[in-house]
Amino acid sequence: MLSIDRLDVELLEMLARDARRGVVELASTLGISRNTVQSRLRRLEDGGLVTGYRPVVDLQQAGIATQAFIGLEVQQGRLSSIFDALAAIPQVLEVHITTGREDLLVRVATQTQAGLQELIEQIVVIPGVVHSTTTLALTTPLPYRAMPLLKYMTRNAGWGRSTPPQRS
Repeated sequence: MLSIDRLDVELLEMLARDARRGVVELASTLGISRNTVQSRLRRLEDGGLVTGYRPVVDLQQAGIATQAFIGLEVQQGRLSSIFDALAAIPQVLEVHITTGREDLLVRVATQTQAGLQELIEQIVVIPGVVHSTTTLALTTPLPYRAMPLLKYMTRNAGWGRSTPPQRS
């Protein structure tokens, strides 16, 4: 586990808003040296907290209007082959192992609801899939986010290594 402080979170928040910002601009905005920005980014990357810099793609703008979550109950011992089969399907966006009746939660996207039906039919015949439940996503009023959690977690941390943590 990597220890982070408020400065790390401020840096990450700036990059979350615009990952193409340069080190000099980040340093200037934060009021710290370029070397500090570079060393912190290297530490966050080497520590595995930052795993890459990617564009945020709006699937609706690409004509992919239908998103859903498919809960899958699977036969024990079949997870690996089911993961492989799901990974080979381009419409599968992510897969989570869960607790409860369903063993997997699969996020999918298709251009149409008819395409979703075809996709469901493709998924439920994967060997080892026992049962499925599909929930159609109508809108996403709150997309995936990590920054509020990180800000909350570091609310009492110092801003930089030379700043002591705040005491409540």
